[in-house]
Amino acid sequence: MTATNSQGGMSSEQGNTKRFCRNPFSSIKFFVFCHGLLQLAQLLVSGYLKSSISTIEKRYGLSSQTSGLLASFNEVGNTILIVFVSFFGSRVHRPRFIGGGALIASIAGFLMALPHLVTSHYEYDRSFTNVPQNQSDPISTTGKENERQTVLAIMFIGQLLLGIGGVPIQPFGISYIDDYASERNSPLYIGILFSITVLGPALAFMLGSVMLRFYVDIDKFKKDEIFLNPGDPRWVGAWWLGFIVAASLVLIACIPYFFFPREMPKEADVQLSNKRSKNKMKEESTRNQTLLEFIKSFPVVLLRTLRNPIYLLVVLAQVNLSAMVAGLATFMAKFHERQFNVTASFANLLIGGVNIPAAVLGIVIGGVIMKRLHMSIKDSSFMCTVAIFLCIGLAIPLLFLGCATQKVAGVNFQYSSNLTNKIPDCYENLSCNKDEFNPICGADGIEYKSPCLAGCSKPNDDNHNIINYTDCKCISKNYQEGLARPGTCGSSCAHLLLPFMVFSALTGFVASFAQTPSFMMVLRSVSPEDKSLALGIQFMLFRILAWMPGPVLYGTAIDSTCLSWEQKNNQTASCLYYDNDLFRHRFLGLQIMFDCFAFLCFLMTFIILRKSKNEPIEQKKTEEMEKDKILQPEMCKLKHEPVHSIDAKA
Repeated sequence: MTATNSQGGMSSEQGNTKRFCRNPFSSIKFFVFCHGLLQLAQLLVSGYLKSSISTIEKRYGLSSQTSGLLASFNEVGNTILIVFVSFFGSRVHRPRFIGGGALIASIAGFLMALPHLVTSHYEYDRSFTNVPQNQSDPISTTGKENERQTVLAIMFIGQLLLGIGGVPIQPFGISYIDDYASERNSPLYIGILFSITVLGPALAFMLGSVMLRFYVDIDKFKKDEIFLNPGDPRWVGAWWLGFIVAASLVLIACIPYFFFPREMPKEADVQLSNKRSKNKMKEESTRNQTLLEFIKSFPVVLLRTLRNPIYLLVVLAQVNLSAMVAGLATFMAKFHERQFNVTASFANLLIGGVNIPAAVLGIVIGGVIMKRLHMSIKDSSFMCTVAIFLCIGLAIPLLFLGCATQKVAGVNFQYSSNLTNKIPDCYENLSCNKDEFNPICGADGIEYKSPCLAGCSKPNDDNHNIINYTDCKCISKNYQEGLARPGTCGSSCAHLLLPFMVFSALTGFVASFAQTPSFMMVLRSVSPEDKSLALGIQFMLFRILAWMPGPVLYGTAIDSTCLSWEQKNNQTASCLYYDNDLFRHRFLGLQIMFDCFAFLCFLMTFIILRKSKNEPIEQKKTEEMEKDKILQPEMCKLKHEPVHSIDAKA
């Protein structure tokens, strides 16, 4: 009998191999390969914006609140359509819908890069330099404001389309794999896709790190015409280039989906046919449900699910953690730039190379611990509670690891001869524009927004490469005869970057321990028939309560710490200087606040489960064990019968 089974299995596998050689689009393995590439490319597009958000702010004069709204806007289209995915999932040609969604996502990626192509070149302040101004017709104030509005409109449409295009990719892909992969291989394939899901954001930040090293107008100027370097506060990197790269990858990755069949032969697997027939019956019953019946049943399931205290508390905890992650992912690179005076490229490298890998490792270890210890739902709640409590303890020292704002004349430091409402006499005869931004650092350690505002004469330069400024009247003669160097004074606490990254990585690592247990608690706290919609409701709440408002909330908090706003065309643009201490306390304070709310939710969950006499999961386990005892004799009989006889009984 064993020989018959093994021969049957070998022949099936050989048949699959031959079929793959003839037509790879009939192989679920090839589908998994294609879907992994597509998910990776799609995550590059959606994640790349976060890596370049501070650069886009600087280029187009956006506030952090506006950029936070832009970063979260892709969730609008996603939220509108995601509920219907659970209904249409088994009724449509899923591969073609995935390909169509990916095509829309690709168009969205190209749209995100379009503002660079339709707007004029980047103009920065070149006061007191011998570098020639851009040789082009000046654009009127009204024209530049209209240009800015056009840029925002294009980017918001791009984000909306990106959200819409991303709706079918993961749900339809996972359900398609689960339908046609073998019972043995399906978890492996889906696990591969989820690992790519967490790998994608890391690669997006690494892509940002590479692209922001190039000058924004690298396509419009020759190399010898670019006089800025990445360390200059006026530097803007080629933010648009990453969108073109990522969108091109999505476009290429979507092509195979138009050749996959609506249904393909199920991957060979020796399994019990009664289990297969049950799955088919469930699928047919789902397909027979009309859209009207689905809409009518949704509020009932929603209320029944939300009345479950365990489900509600765990989801609220996850919402708080998701809002925190959404805000941190959007603005952490900017935080590093401002706090530790690093380039945008290096800030992205830190996030993609340290923070995200640490979080991924935490997720993996949390899942391993849960599996090894065979945790119940109560044990899972305890693990989540402890993990978030430790996370809070590790996050508190971050409030004290940062740099104070450098002294900037006229911003947070008064000129020595300054009187109320009077122009300092050290530059009053120079007719300076107070909106100029070409910062220099005086030998006295004071930063000035421009050479003119420091009372400097023309600079010493070597072929447009400015060496220093001399005879700056606002700088005391006691400091090297009024000497100043180009660029910002920066921070004096770069040595704190290493301990900050250590604590930051540890915080993400420990908090990620709660990822797998919390999702398992959601699955175990609802009845099997409500599980699919419960997950849909969970992700809908994530989008509405976390992923959409999170970046906006963080952006608003950052804007509230601004000391000096840039003025472009009589309009408030991006922030030039922040109160670094206030920035750090409010930015990281939000993180600790969300952690505390999540901790309270997990703690309440643990208390409820500890007081309850019978845990839902334990009760289900007992019932399943009893059923197994009854079915075991029949299972043993089936194991000793040939494969063809099992199929005949089915």
